[in-house]
Amino acid sequence: MRVLRRGDAGADVAEIRSMLSALGLLPSGAAANGSADQFDPFVEQAVRGFQQRRGLITDGVVGPATYRVLRGASYHLGSRPLAHLMSAPVTGDDVFALQERLTELGYDASRPDGVFGASTERALRDFQRDYGLIIDGICGAATVRALRQLSPRARGGRPVFLREQEQVRRAGPRLRGKRIVIDPGHGGADPGIEASGLRESDLAWDLARRLEGRMKAAGMEALISRGREHGPTEAERAKFANEAGADLFLSLHCDRNPSPHAHGVASFHFGNGHGTTSTVGELLAGFIQRELAARTGLLDCRTHAKTWEILRLTRCPAVRMEIGYLTNPGDSRRLADPAFRDVVTEGILIAVKRLYLLGEGDQPTGTFTFADVLAHELAKAE
Repeated sequence: MRVLRRGDAGADVAEIRSMLSALGLLPSGAAANGSADQFDPFVEQAVRGFQQRRGLITDGVVGPATYRVLRGASYHLGSRPLAHLMSAPVTGDDVFALQERLTELGYDASRPDGVFGASTERALRDFQRDYGLIIDGICGAATVRALRQLSPRARGGRPVFLREQEQVRRAGPRLRGKRIVIDPGHGGADPGIEASGLRESDLAWDLARRLEGRMKAAGMEALISRGREHGPTEAERAKFANEAGADLFLSLHCDRNPSPHAHGVASFHFGNGHGTTSTVGELLAGFIQRELAARTGLLDCRTHAKTWEILRLTRCPAVRMEIGYLTNPGDSRRLADPAFRDVVTEGILIAVKRLYLLGEGDQPTGTFTFADVLAHELAKAE
């Protein structure tokens, strides 16, 4: 579909208006007074409200990601058969409800992300086998009835994220052996933001290489998701991390804003607007945010839950960082300084260390150094 924004008109806009009205986001008065096929200010406001609720970029524009989630919101469990289709994965609120229900019943459907993938199919087949249903991996009427008749063993999708926490606990406090995928944003034909003589893709690449060096010095296995001249899609970056069996995924970016006064650092983790959040991802985002704000003096723009592909499709805890605004003279001047980029990468490494320490032998935010990390690693090795 084409990208839709205020001022557009046509059948595509009429479909968007219909979906927003069905969700109760487009007031009846606005729907009645506005043209049935016009993308007017009421529609833009409704789109922004929906995007904010669902962890999407809140820009009031209906692009592919917003359309996919908006379309998926019209489905409820049982409104259509669900199956694993590799060529065109089935997505929607009904898939999310299925994943949550299977998890409540004790089946590992992986992260509740609203995408019917292989792990959801496996969990569904296990459920069908245990309850004497036809084992076809398809969630049809009979399977939905069985799912609704049974009492849950746990409420909500939290068991998935409790497993994440347990994996971190079992991994131990040492960094040695941890496999981290570092994802420098953009690349290739996509330079990202270009401002003040700087390119986001180049800065992200430089930060990634500096972080890679520090992680390897600490005994970690650090992998970079792209080559210097390559720009894979977010889905390809997530696939790389999944196939590598990464323990953590760190995506590096800079931000922009029409106003040159916007500045600061923000961190993002997976969260879908249904109250489901990656516990470890949220914890790591918080550590990163606090360390970078304390060490760099950049404005703390806090952590946020989002459903961006780079966060949703990775099976391990993932964090995306927006490190400064290239459209802000102060932030861009600091990012141009290699010494400042060293401070940023040290802060990220310290945040990862804090995650694995789980509060044991920790130090106040901003005081842990790279030398402290190396000393801790050597002490634990003895």
